[in-house]
Amino acid sequence: MSAPDISTLEAVALEATRSAAVAAYPWAGRDDQDAADAAATEAMRTALARAPGRGTVVIGEGEKDDAPMLFNGEIVGTGDGPDFDIAVDPLEGTSFCARDLPGALATIAFGRTGSFWSPGPGFYMDKIVVPPAARDVVDLDDPPERTVAKVAEAVGKKVGDLRVMIMDKPRHAELIARVLRAGAAVQTPAGGDVGGSLAVLTPTLDVDLLLGVGGTPEGVLTAAAVRALGGGMLGRLAPQREAEAVALRAAGRSTDRILRCEELVADTAFFAASGVNGGPLLGRPRSSGGTTVVESLLITDGQIRHVTHTTFDRATGTRREQP
Repeated sequence: MSAPDISTLEAVALEATRSAAVAAYPWAGRDDQDAADAAATEAMRTALARAPGRGTVVIGEGEKDDAPMLFNGEIVGTGDGPDFDIAVDPLEGTSFCARDLPGALATIAFGRTGSFWSPGPGFYMDKIVVPPAARDVVDLDDPPERTVAKVAEAVGKKVGDLRVMIMDKPRHAELIARVLRAGAAVQTPAGGDVGGSLAVLTPTLDVDLLLGVGGTPEGVLTAAAVRALGGGMLGRLAPQREAEAVALRAAGRSTDRILRCEELVADTAFFAASGVNGGPLLGRPRSSGGTTVVESLLITDGQIRHVTHTTFDRATGTRREQP
């Protein structure tokens, strides 16, 4: 029997992220991360309930952040269609939304059943994300100076022209310092490593490399986009607290094993995101006269498609989606 065609679910994924973005945006700048996360999650859950198939949430964000969530093992959809797996973060960059800073996104990935690697009790992982030209040259065991040099050569730049994305976290202080001493420029957002990875995969945004420790849910979401676009990604579990390390040992999970992109996402998958607070990737929802416009993107096999959703007020009973 042939594998199910999950491409029929692309519109569902876009509707899920659009709904989450619209629901989260009213909480922008209100300094309430949980309320923003809950609004995005419930809107996304409602949209996924209408999916023509049977979807299983296999990796989500709630356990790591103790936040409202689509929980692991949750079943969504009408059942009338293909089975599929879901990796999700309804509001990636909750602090950005709470402070009304650019970069918050509603994100989701769909894959065939069994596509997504499960981190078990691991909440954090060390990551490298590179564009297609550098996919075969990176190694998580390399020191950052060597990584920067190898990526620069692969993409045809001098080290001094390379731009590296590293989240501004205390755990990254030495990493940032070493990359700067190596001669590369560093962008240091406060969070949002899915957005940072998407910047690496988008040539017009002039980011060549992402380094550092971020969440495992974000890692799997990122891997779906990276695999679809032929980029390179490596990940390794990197517990940040002793309790997490103990749980990983008890579960028999290795913190030494390096996972390739094709292991993080082992089969056909696609990624969707919608803008919440604006930024270089996607603008924020815009409303006027009963009409709401949301900017989204869909990453499938070899392409990034930008989508503008225009939703009219309920009185009209209509909606249109424009590519």
